[in-house]
Amino acid sequence: MQKDAWKNDRAYRDIVDDLLQQPAVQELANYTQHHHSDRLTHSIMVSYWSYRLGLRLGLNATALARAGILHDLFYYDWRDTKFELGTHAFIHPRVSLRNAEKITSLSEMEKDIILKHMWGSTWAMPHYWESLLLNLVDDETAVMDFFNPVLDSFKALKTLHWINRES
Repeated sequence: MQKDAWKNDRAYRDIVDDLLQQPAVQELANYTQHHHSDRLTHSIMVSYWSYRLGLRLGLNATALARAGILHDLFYYDWRDTKFELGTHAFIHPRVSLRNAEKITSLSEMEKDIILKHMWGSTWAMPHYWESLLLNLVDDETAVMDFFNPVLDSFKALKTLHWINRES
């Protein structure tokens, strides 16, 4: 799926544009997420991929899209900030939920998706299939955020190798 495919998906945009226009959400662009991505881009990718999979699986795609935008709605660098009450994996879903509730109303499912998106790193079991799906998409997106620049370098080297071979 293309990185910017979400921009031309009118149905998806109708669901999330009100959130994307919020200054609190736009602020996420100022925070690095998984070394090679900003938090806003990461959140949009998690949201859109979850939304598309949710449509295919007959799940609540609206809840997936909206909770995906809001699942990492926190404003600190998780590599530097430490908490006495627990790890970043435990704390940030609660911070994100509190911040999300300040800017929009949330369904019980959306709350669960946000709170449980770190299942596996925490013991908070998802109550909905949607929560599990977004959790898995978030993990996959984090891996791709981290490794895409490395993969792009290998692709560039491979291309260079073929160019030099043909010379």
